[in-house]
Amino acid sequence: MKITHPLLAISLLACLITSGTQAADRLAGPIAAEVIRAVDGDTLRVRSHIWLGQYVETSVRIDGIDAPELKARCPEERTKAVAAQETLARLEGKTIMLKNILADKYGGRVRASVLEDNGADIASELIRKGLARPYHGDKRQSWCQ
Repeated sequence: MKITHPLLAISLLACLITSGTQAADRLAGPIAAEVIRAVDGDTLRVRSHIWLGQYVETSVRIDGIDAPELKARCPEERTKAVAAQETLARLEGKTIMLKNILADKYGGRVRASVLEDNGADIASELIRKGLARPYHGDKRQSWCQ
């Protein structure tokens, strides 16, 4: 069985983690998930095995960063957006860990800290490479000069 609705997915995960208590606003995790594809430079499509024969598939926005948009306003932004997406694409088919999982402000996805199987923080890697900036809900800055 594959569950694709994000709110249902969060509810199911919350039920499993909280052992029958009310669903929390935040799931501490870690939750293992397989990366299906890199949507863009800060969003992954993932599948998580939550119970025998039960999988949740959803989009995960990497918390704490802003990556350039593929629908860029200038060539520099487009180049960085493609590089950020390619950095995430190397995770396709691999298992990652999701922590501090929240509902995102945009429907259809969740927000979470994303760690590689070796514990490396994906957001920090993208920032270090200049392919993302720290972001905490403030006004987004332009990637164009």
